[in-house]
Order: sequence, then C-alpha cells, then structure tokens
Amino acid sequence: MEGSATKRRFRRSLLGWFERHKRDLPWRQDRDPYRVWLSEVMLQQTRVAAVTNHYEKFLRRFPTIERLACARESSVLAAWSGLGYYRRARMLHATAKQIVKRYRGKFPQRAEDLRALPGIGRYTAAAIASIAFDEPVAVVDGNVERVLQRVQGKNLAGEKVWRAAGELLNRRRPGDFNQAMMELGATICLPRQPQCLLCPVADLCATRGELHRPQNRTRQVRREVYYALACRDGAIFMVKRPKTATLMPAMWELPETGANGKTPVSLTLRHSITVTDYLVRVLLSLPPTGVDGRWVKNSQVLTLPLTGLTRKILRAAKII
Repeated sequence: MEGSATKRRFRRSLLGWFERHKRDLPWRQDRDPYRVWLSEVMLQQTRVAAVTNHYEKFLRRFPTIERLACARESSVLAAWSGLGYYRRARMLHATAKQIVKRYRGKFPQRAEDLRALPGIGRYTAAAIASIAFDEPVAVVDGNVERVLQRVQGKNLAGEKVWRAAGELLNRRRPGDFNQAMMELGATICLPRQPQCLLCPVADLCATRGELHRPQNRTRQVRREVYYALACRDGAIFMVKRPKTATLMPAMWELPETGANGKTPVSLTLRHSITVTDYLVRVLLSLPPTGVDGRWVKNSQVLTLPLTGLTRKILRAAKII
C-alpha cells in the first residue's frame, strides 16, 4: 500500500467499521492489563467461542493477578481445564508470580519490558502495551498477517510483515487499530472464503482475497486408544499423569487400557491433538491391574485439572 493519503484512508475506514461492528466480547469491557493479558493467552490456538465462558469463569476464580499468583498450580490447571495447551496455564501462573513479586502487581507498560517476562512473546507484549497502555506498537497474528498480505498483494513473512504492520498502524489509537485488524481477519478477511463485499477496505485491497498462499499440509496420524471407566459408590477411578510427562504433566485422566473382547465398548468418540486423530473407545470395567490411581467422588471431579479428552469422556458419560 503506497502513499500516506491511502494509509490514512485505510485507517479511517477500518476504525469506523470497527466502532460499528466489533463483537461484544467480555475482555473489551475495559483496558485492565490483567484482563487483556488473560484474554490474549487464552485466545492463542483457541477459538473465540470456546474462550468466552472459560474467560469469565477463570476471572471469577482469580479476579486479580494477586489471587492468581497466590493460587496452587493444580487450582490454576483445574480452572483452565477444557482450553487445552496447558503449558499456557503454567506460564500464566509463573508470569503472575513474577509481576506480583518484581512489580508489586503492576504490569510493565512497554512492550519491550513485557517481553522479558516468561511466556510473553512479541505479539502478546504488543497487544497488552497497545490496548492497555496506548503504546504505538503493531501486532501481528495469523489474522493480521493474512489481511496485510491480501491488502498489499504480497506473501509477506517474518520481519517484513511486522514492518508493514508498523507502517500502517494508527499511532493515535494503536489499541483500537490493532483490535480492528484482528477483527477484520477473524470475521471478514477469512482464510478460505473472504467476505470481500462486506469489507470496509475492499477498494484499497490489491487482491480482493485472491492472493495465493503456499500451504504446507501436515498428514494427520490416526490412533485407536482404549480407556477404562470404573465407577463405584458415586466415584470414578482416575490416574494422574507424571510431572515429567511431555504432554499435559500432572493432569488427571482415566486409566488407559487395552482392547478386551469380553468387555463391551460403552462409548466411542473422536478426539484430535495437534496432528493426531484419536478414535477413543471407553470400557465400563474395573481399574486395570497394577495401575496407581485413586477413587474420586463425582462431585469433586471438576476440582481436578482434567485433560481435555477426559472431560469430553465424562461429559459423554453424563458424569459431569
């Protein structure tokens, strides 16, 4: 996009559209940096629709960064349960402790200082600094990158896309502009079916959504797994993943078991984690022999940090 007049027109059109059509999302009610940060972490690799309820429940449990910092990790993981990618919750907890300890609960206001904290990368730092503190720094996520590539008609990547975002940024309203760019990519400038007729900046777009983007497709791995659902006296048998586990350490789940022709399958469902598609079969049976676990009352299950698959199984079984 060439010319300062064209860029001013783009900013004006985009911000006007955002003011009229932005989604009513709970983290847009104020500019509290704790809430901005929490929403940005939750939205990483997770759809907005899935985040909304979790965000409000999490805030009821941990309304301030001080409450989050003082909590036990198991409580944080339990509140996070269902969002997946649990490393985010652990980093969130660690960062809260540092902010309370080093900054007395006050967030650094510059993106550069925010990036020094654990778990806060370039994008998250820029989002917090611009939305909460009006620092004129641009953000680049997948939505913004797609918008910039289509508007400019170039397959931008790396520093080039960050530079393009910075040159287009409205420096007087950086937080609103960054949110507007992300909103445009999330609701109008979609990956496969861009709604160009509804786009507020379509007349300034070089491609109208037709830019070819090379795609690297990863082949999905398929795997069949069996879990034992053992119930007695209003309790279920559960096991805890080792703290040294590569995936979801210290999370609670049903014990894995083998196929058993004598025990009928009670539930069958599908579950995906990154590049693996699981066909999950659940057997109503006794706990597998030699497995170290414990009986958990149904009423207490949701107080534990459950894996996403376990939560899905227990919901399908109408236990939670």
